[in-house]
Parts: sequence; structure tokens; C-alpha cells
Amino acid sequence: MKLSFVYLITIHSYMNILHIDSNHPTLINQLNDLGFSNDEDYTSSKAAIEQKIASYDGIVIRSRFKIDQQFIDAATNLKFIARVGAGLESIDCEYAKKKGIKLIAAPEGNRNAVGEHALGMLLSLFNKLNKADKEIRQGKWLRETNRGLELDGKTVGLIGYGNMGESFAKKLRGFDVEVICYDIKTNVGDENCKQVSLKELQEKADVLSLHTPFNTLSHNMVNEAFINNFSKPFWLINTARGNAVVTKDLTSALQEGKILGAGLDVLEYEKESFENLFKNDTASNALDSNRDEMPEAFQYLINTDNVLLSPHVAGWTVESKIKLAETIVAKIKSVFVSSNNNKVNSSETTPKRVTGIGGVFFKSDDPKATKDWYKDHLGLNTDDYGCTFRWKDKQGNDATTQWTPFKKDTTYFEPSKKEFMMNFRVYNLKELLATLKEEGVTIVGEIEEYKYGKFGWILDPEGNKIELWEPIDEAFK
Repeated sequence: MKLSFVYLITIHSYMNILHIDSNHPTLINQLNDLGFSNDEDYTSSKAAIEQKIASYDGIVIRSRFKIDQQFIDAATNLKFIARVGAGLESIDCEYAKKKGIKLIAAPEGNRNAVGEHALGMLLSLFNKLNKADKEIRQGKWLRETNRGLELDGKTVGLIGYGNMGESFAKKLRGFDVEVICYDIKTNVGDENCKQVSLKELQEKADVLSLHTPFNTLSHNMVNEAFINNFSKPFWLINTARGNAVVTKDLTSALQEGKILGAGLDVLEYEKESFENLFKNDTASNALDSNRDEMPEAFQYLINTDNVLLSPHVAGWTVESKIKLAETIVAKIKSVFVSSNNNKVNSSETTPKRVTGIGGVFFKSDDPKATKDWYKDHLGLNTDDYGCTFRWKDKQGNDATTQWTPFKKDTTYFEPSKKEFMMNFRVYNLKELLATLKEEGVTIVGEIEEYKYGKFGWILDPEGNKIELWEPIDEAFK
């Protein structure tokens, strides 16, 4: 869980939070316990909520309507927007940031659910479970036409390797498959998945699973040209966003055998709220009443046996509903609640600096032999990166400290010539580096961001290079 922007505080007054979508009751219950004031309004129009939003310090949403510039301008006291879900596409993020509003999402809360759903769809498609079940209910016992495929020996390609992609890759560890990924960020691969170029992924993949966020790069990404760049026919799984796939190009590829089958939890026809399928739907049975008006591509999807559909529920489990709520509470708490007395702060804040040891790094003549020695004699659970020590902070949040031997000729410690480098955990790296610069501390390089946090570097008076880390400890799970 990313625990940035935590503050020491002075108690002034409670914060008012407006909830405009219903969520698991644990969300409001835990916020009440922390001292927040919570109001619920699940029915008023956007215009009506705009009229009163100035009275609130925070708002908790799912996807009922867009938080646009007009809404943000009306929210003159808003300090945070929390979305109980993975993405923030329903929010004008850039404008909110300009207004100093903290944005909070919870991809950690439903990533396990999405990973399991993607695996379930893939196994069902490979074994024709949906088709076979339907046939048996019709009195048909067709064994040969329902002969399945095995995952063993296949290459599964992921596009997007964040929380959801990592979860799916982890689920695939029990299968004898090669898992590769393409992501616009560098250095996101891990022990479960090798990062490759898009070209290599399209050359090797037997299965393509999408885990991209909603943005201009992913919009209509899977189109005719994209599909034609694959070296062989492949299976498609989409648990990300519907508009990543051009449905008419998908159906053409299914008919031509370029795509062997598809598991679609999301469709490009969905409304932004995800609550209805087509833009004019007003009820859950709209498909029955408007079937003749459905797009031709969609009619193909619902009538073919090698397509499996679900109504945007990959992250929609009993467990994830609770996890999403708990994740949102933890992130709100990390920003606005004192570590000393669990009281809510609504104004004055003083940033903390170092909060703990993040890592111990040292040069070694033979890093592998060194790691093996520490594993054999001191019981360290080492891997390619060294050893990750897991612990809890004072608030009970997961935290980690890394121990790593580096090669003797590493340049990572430069410009320092010392044999070691310390890593310190910090809360708000950008703010801390700005403060240190004003104080005359030597800053080395620029901030770099990875899936496990943000990193910056400084030199102490003796020339030791110090690494500062704003952690995302959840990435180590």
C-alpha cells in the first residue's frame, strides 16, 4: 500500500466527507472511528451535489458521475477525492492536482479478484466449459467437439504490468507457461513475468491479457492493425477497460481465426458509470427489449461459442468489496490522521522526513555466493534482489526493508566511492527533496518512479550517497 504524504498534525476540527456511491459499510464505520464526519447522498443529481459540495473536505465516489472542472470549482474546501476502485478516469485529475486536491484510488483492493477472474476466463475458454454446460442443459452429450486445450507450454502476454497484471502473473505461477509483459514504464518485470518489447510480445504470445488503465494510449488499442501484427492466432482476455478493444475489429478477427476466442469482462459500449451496458439503457433487462437495435458486432459476440462475457465484475467479489473499503480508509488515514492519537487534521501540516530504514546495500566480490552464505547460515530468505524484511509500522501498515549485495564494479553508488549505500524510507519525497535543496544539501539526479515507489538521492557531508525512498510496500507482496 502506498503510504505517501503522511503528516504530523495539530488538532483543529473534524473533516466532513460526502459519500455519493454506496460501498461496504466498513468504509464509513472505520472513518467514523477515526473521527471523520460522514454524510451519504446516493440519489441527488450532480447539479444538486455541486450546490453543497463546498461544505465538504473530502468526497468518496465509485463512478456515478464525472468529477469535472465545474464540480471541482464548486468544491472550494475539497482536500481529497477517493475513488473506491482501481482507476481515476471519472476525475479530471490534472485540474484536481492544480487545486491541491489529493487523489486516492484503491487498485490494491481488487487486484486479487481481477487476477482470479482472468485466470477463470482463460481456463473456461480453453476447456470450452461455457459451451459444454449449455449443450448438456439442452440434452446434448458431445465429447469430441468439447475437447479442450492445456495451458502447459503456452506463452501468456500481458499488456500493462501494474497491480492487476502482477496479480494475474502470480496466479499463472502454478502452470508451465512463459509469462511476458509489455508496459510503457521500464523495469517493471519481476520473478513472475519478463518484460519485453511490444514486437516480441506480438511474436510470441498465444494468449493476450489486457491490464491497461483508461488513457489515450489504451483507447482503441486492440484494433485491426494491432491484431494483424501478431505472428500467430491468439486468445484475448480483457478485464481492463472496454474501450481498449474495437469490437468490430475483434469480431472480424474471430471470424477470420486471427483471434481464437475472447474472454471479455468489459465492453466498449458500457456507460462511464459501468452500471449499464448501452448509453440509453435504463434497466437491467434493456438487452431483451432492444435486442434488434444492438450493434452487429455485439450480436456476434453474444451468439458465438468461443466468446465468454461477464458484466464488468472481475474485481467485484465479496472479499474485494471489503478490501477496497479498507484500502481507501488506510490511505485517507495515512494522509489526514495523526500517528500519535488517531485524530483528524483539517489544516496545518508539517511534513515528516525520514521514517525508517528502507535498505542496506553494499558491494561484494561475489553477490550470489554472499547471498547463499547468508541464506545457509543465517536463514535469510534471499532471491535475485537480496532479502526483503517485512514488518509493521506503528499504524499496523505493511512495511519492508531491503538487504542487497551489489557487484564490486556497480555504478549505482556513484558519485560516492564508498563500499555501501543506505536507503531511508520517507513520506513525501518530492517535498522533502525541495526542502533539502533549500537547506543546501547536494541532490543527485532526478526522482525516479517504479511500481514499488519513488526514489531520490542525496550526498551527506562525507560524500556518502543516500537513497531516499517513498515506498509502495504492497508491490513486494
